[in-house]
Amino acid sequence: MFHRLSTLPRSAAAGVAVLAAVSLAVPLASPAGAERSETARQAPGPIHAGNTFGWYGHGGLVYDETFVGPLNRKRWHVEGPGNVRTQHGMLTLNTASKGTVSAQMTIPGRAYGRWETRLRQRQYGRGHAPYRVLTELVPVTKAGEGCGEQNIALNKFTMGKNKVNFYIRSRPDHLFQASMKRGFGQDQWHTFAVEVTRTRISWFVDSRVIRSETRPAALTGRKFQVRFTMQAEKGKQMNKARMQMDWLRYWTLQAKNERSTKAPKTKMTTYTQSCVGTQGDD
Repeated sequence: MFHRLSTLPRSAAAGVAVLAAVSLAVPLASPAGAERSETARQAPGPIHAGNTFGWYGHGGLVYDETFVGPLNRKRWHVEGPGNVRTQHGMLTLNTASKGTVSAQMTIPGRAYGRWETRLRQRQYGRGHAPYRVLTELVPVTKAGEGCGEQNIALNKFTMGKNKVNFYIRSRPDHLFQASMKRGFGQDQWHTFAVEVTRTRISWFVDSRVIRSETRPAALTGRKFQVRFTMQAEKGKQMNKARMQMDWLRYWTLQAKNERSTKAPKTKMTTYTQSCVGTQGDD
């Protein structure tokens, strides 16, 4: 090796020697490190709140729905017109030209934990009303959901609009809501998460904490389960559309957050569509 260097011009030999010294001084990146660097360049795909905030620690991951194979109709309850199925490892909700379609997980709910999903959406055509894309935690109670006055939204946005909404509803008519300006283009993957603890609820979009709410009136202690919805305007002709979920994950709160969840709080207002008093409770 040194013999070969001596046959080069002095300046070139010096450069190669310096490069060799630097290579020896700096350890090579491990495969795991290289994988993390590659992940960092692919936001917001593989990067999500679960790995950004360290939720996988201490066996925190309880389930990871990857939607491989036919849709398990015992695990998922489907309602509304359209077609709900798995497609190439994605849960796909295809709408009709009218009406709301949804898919709700039916396994036992959880009061606390971390839910996250990776989804994209597409609208076919124009000229009619656009669908709303909605991911919610809905209460699992003996009396049912009620009129939505206990739901938590991971996201709610109208297709083609540059605004996404988040909310908590709690009985009798409390509404904690927030929004952010953000466009979600056709077939663009994005991740949405919510963390529910005994003292706080936080929302995450593409691995970043967006809002955190700590007021007691927002913290119901209900047991929740996930529902995906393509929401239509009642009685209107709609632009056919679809939403697709690449995965859905749930973690316990066993692992502490590796980053701060401090964020602006929501705005507290009144929910006007509550039906408290018309239905029973637990």
